[in-house]
Amino acid sequence: MKRYFKLNILPFLLYVLVRIIYFTNKKVYHHPKNDDGESFLVCMWHGDLMSQPYNYYGFRKNGHVKAMISHNKDGEIIAKLVSSFKIGALRGSSSKGAAKVLISAIKELKSGNDVAITPDGPRGPRYSVADGVVAIAQKSKVKVRCFNAIPTKYWQFNSWDKFVLPKPFGRIDFYVSEPYDISSMDFEEAREFIREKMMIHSLV
Repeated sequence: MKRYFKLNILPFLLYVLVRIIYFTNKKVYHHPKNDDGESFLVCMWHGDLMSQPYNYYGFRKNGHVKAMISHNKDGEIIAKLVSSFKIGALRGSSSKGAAKVLISAIKELKSGNDVAITPDGPRGPRYSVADGVVAIAQKSKVKVRCFNAIPTKYWQFNSWDKFVLPKPFGRIDFYVSEPYDISSMDFEEAREFIREKMMIHSLV
């Protein structure tokens, strides 16, 4: 019964809560033009992921995106939740199923779909950039876009990622960067470049 609640009832309740929160907030989009039609790698911080479905579909209204989600129990809940926003799941992480999910991500990108990844997930440390985002971008030759959201009013949880949930009746500024090509960069240079760009619109 407890497992059923976590996997079926809880994701639905979270979905309703998120819809209410975002319906009552003023949404301001700081988006570049999106007319190239090319697939890209969505890069977002783990603590900011609840805002990103609205950011993504505000940027690419008819887009197709799959999110890389870990195999742990929290990952199951997240996968169920994002499916309500028409976001698919690629299950795996740097600690489990890494090679399989990397290959799946590259296939999705080459088929024309976008792929979303949290470079500091699923374990942190916060605002770090793991190997996955660099490896996928360089092997697939697709560009990276940084996604951020900054709410004026929010709850911040005491978790490793300082998870942010906007409060109702505020304003949320959504940011999407220009596409960055890191294919020719040194691995460590690319990692630091992504972190630097991701921090521009991040909550401290």
